[in-house]
Amino acid sequence: MGKPDKKLKKMLLILGTTGAVYGSFRFLLPLVIPFLLSWGAAVCLRPSARWISQRVRFRVQFRNRQREIGIPVGAAGAAELLALFIILGWGAFLGGRKIFQEASLLMEQVPEWIRLLDVWLTRACHQIEASFCLKENLLVVLMREMLKGLLETMKEGAMSYLMVNSVTLFKVGVGLSVSLVILLIGTGLCLQEMDCWKKRCRRSIYHAEIQLIAGRLHSALAAWLKTQGAIMVLTAVICTIGLWLMKNPYYVLAGIGVGLLDALPVFGTGTVFIPWAAVLFFQGSWGRGFFLLALYLVCYVMREVLEAKMMGDKIGLSPLETLIAIYAGLKLFGIPGLILGPLGLLLIQDMVEAFE
Repeated sequence: MGKPDKKLKKMLLILGTTGAVYGSFRFLLPLVIPFLLSWGAAVCLRPSARWISQRVRFRVQFRNRQREIGIPVGAAGAAELLALFIILGWGAFLGGRKIFQEASLLMEQVPEWIRLLDVWLTRACHQIEASFCLKENLLVVLMREMLKGLLETMKEGAMSYLMVNSVTLFKVGVGLSVSLVILLIGTGLCLQEMDCWKKRCRRSIYHAEIQLIAGRLHSALAAWLKTQGAIMVLTAVICTIGLWLMKNPYYVLAGIGVGLLDALPVFGTGTVFIPWAAVLFFQGSWGRGFFLLALYLVCYVMREVLEAKMMGDKIGLSPLETLIAIYAGLKLFGIPGLILGPLGLLLIQDMVEAFE
């Protein structure tokens, strides 16, 4: 068998590079994510940490001589990150407490909703009994027994779910706490050793590859943050205008809240608008319910189109390539694939060109 021609060589190169990128994302990336985040935090905090290290100095007596020492740049950066954690944690606590307060007020309305549901079902059952000449209250008793059984089933299911997943939730909490501690310590160490690591990378035989991957990581992450920020603002504006047209008294607060919720990976505008529309349908407000569904569709289509278009323009991919990469990344890696998909495609293209 002769030597493979140019097309076969390029095909093997693409397949090998694709496999290497996929394997790195699947198996290597989870092991180094805390340290990549630490390096990113160190890069962001480095100017302020160096300023604190140079300006905040202390005089100490050492062997009958006074010496002036400063705070190590790593300690200054770790202190800044710890202060940020405390502020974010306090904000999350206040936000969670507010949510629980609103939820308790909502739960106070549940008995009234149940009473209205019972009245509506009783009226509907009586109409059906009269139409089919059935015994009076036959369907009413049957319906109430069914609802009672449904409530018991839901209660047992919720209790069993909590019992089974309590250990899992505890493990997740412990893992998150350990990750935060590693992030805090890693950021301080990265700040302290950043210059040394940069020198090592410049002397490494893989300097070009490291520079290529680091550049792509930076460009993809910056593009993703800018895209999500722009989409979040547009979603908040659209929701605010839509809720204002519905004459909702809290249209500004609700619109901003839905925009912030839409920026989260798992949640979206449908988390609010679909249940809200279902409640309006149950209350007989069909026009307002369909308006909310239309508002949800507008936000959903806007996100899908702009996400592919804006990320593609910023990172050098066409909208179709970006959409395909996002979909493939979502199927392969879940929510992180929204970033890993386009990033992986960029790395494959760049590395194939470099190796050729």
